[in-house]
Amino acid sequence: MNKISWKKRFKIWLFNFYPPYLGAGIRIKEIAPDLSYFRSEMNLRFYNRNYVGVHFGGSLYSMCDPFFMLILLEKLGSDYIVWDKAGNMIFVKPGMGKVIAEFRISDSEIQRIKEEIEVKKKGDYLFTTEVKNEEGEIIAKLEKTVYIRKRGRLPVQNG
Repeated sequence: MNKISWKKRFKIWLFNFYPPYLGAGIRIKEIAPDLSYFRSEMNLRFYNRNYVGVHFGGSLYSMCDPFFMLILLEKLGSDYIVWDKAGNMIFVKPGMGKVIAEFRISDSEIQRIKEEIEVKKKGDYLFTTEVKNEEGEIIAKLEKTVYIRKRGRLPVQNG
């Protein structure tokens, strides 16, 4: 986490004390200086296991929930409204031990979104990532739909 301002470093530190993360044992382990990348991790503990002794699905989803929206908020800036619209997690195999999820949106994808929003004024965008164990095996697949629009009034549509 080098070359991150103390303000951003403080935000990362605060994330790790966000009650849903603290309670589930989720840690933000890495963040890009421009906030275009996040890595979260969670170790299996007695308090985040499900009935059969593997990672609780709600905790797996929670460790993935905000990051695509956060990246977009930072990269698009205050001229855009960004909201999580939908999320889907497909559980592939039981999660044991440490699980890891990475979130990134490339600069070219950000530029493509800006260009589309200039024309369409709003849109829904799908982002995906995988939750993996320490061996790199896929535990779960996440799909997040994020709604984006330019700030200001949208034109009235007739019909």
